[in-house]
Amino acid sequence: MENMPYRPGVHAPSQAMCGVTTSDWQRALPVLRGRTVALRELRASDAASLFAMLSTEEVSRFINPPPSTVAGFEQFIAWTHRQRAAGAYVCFAVTVAGLDEAIGIFQVRQLGAGFDVAEWGFALGSAFWGTGTFAEGAALVLGFAFETLHVRRLEARAAVLNGRGSGALLKVGAVPEATLRQSFLRRGQRLDQTLYAILDTDWRARRANAPALPSVN
Repeated sequence: MENMPYRPGVHAPSQAMCGVTTSDWQRALPVLRGRTVALRELRASDAASLFAMLSTEEVSRFINPPPSTVAGFEQFIAWTHRQRAAGAYVCFAVTVAGLDEAIGIFQVRQLGAGFDVAEWGFALGSAFWGTGTFAEGAALVLGFAFETLHVRRLEARAAVLNGRGSGALLKVGAVPEATLRQSFLRRGQRLDQTLYAILDTDWRARRANAPALPSVN
């Protein structure tokens, strides 16, 4: 998840690589609703709240540097819309009951042509850590990835030192597959990452044996 993009043109497939036919989500993302969490398309007005939530030291420690200004987040939001329209990438704003402002994001990007293999990442404001917001939002995103984008293999990378991020991935059923040595450069330091993956078959089996998940509307 550290490798997920925050800047236009960084770590994103070009439009020529997309290979995804036009669909409703390419025109506009649906709203995914859970019990207390709703995921929706990012809006330009989310820039200020995302800047406040994601630019803190504790949140940004193990991710690609987020934009350093509100204007930078506005550019990022506009870029997410272009990438979604091209069929290469989706980015959901995370909102919670009683607060329509974005308090974080979930991203899914294709790796190669189409979404057969994809990567996901997430970042939440630290005030919402440990509240169940991640777990509920992740369930919604995973459902969208496997049922709407038809992902077969969903990958994530987390720094070995990022215990919170790794724990979050394990809780949603991600399987650690390999250590990627010195694969993430952050503030001049090269960090080892763990490669995690969830297969569509893993997700369907886990869902079949789990309590009812939040509804997606």
